[in-house]
Amino acid sequence: MAISSGGGDDDLISGINVTPLVDITLVLLIIFMVTAKIIVSQSLPLDLPKAASGQDVQLVFGLELHSNGDTVIDGKKVPSDDAILAAAREAQAKTADLRAVIRADTTVQHGRVIRALDLLKQAGVSKIAFGVTPISAEGAGSAAPQAPPAPAPAPGK
Repeated sequence: MAISSGGGDDDLISGINVTPLVDITLVLLIIFMVTAKIIVSQSLPLDLPKAASGQDVQLVFGLELHSNGDTVIDGKKVPSDDAILAAAREAQAKTADLRAVIRADTTVQHGRVIRALDLLKQAGVSKIAFGVTPISAEGAGSAAPQAPPAPAPAPGK
């Protein structure tokens, strides 16, 4: 805020206007917040099937099958489903009690999921589970007709 000593326009303004500095700082903060969210979530979102008995599992060997044909192992995209066997054998060699979680889109073909399951079994992985999105207990009864509950882990646990 400048103080004038009369009606002259030749007075020196000795105050610092911090409004542009604050504006630039806030814009940069917003840009950093948006880009940080993008950098943290490098994977594609999956449309997992819903189940009332779903729970978070510790991902030791995470296998994602996307509807567009992509295969992601532990956050890294692999060229094809055939790379599952080699990666699973390598992980099994590092961890004797390896746990694998298959997360597949609801639109992925059943045969592709079974092939991935078979490749994990060939690699010697015996503890295999399927990733689901948990739903509330109230929504479970109204979403579909009641059917006997199926276990989440695959046989051979």
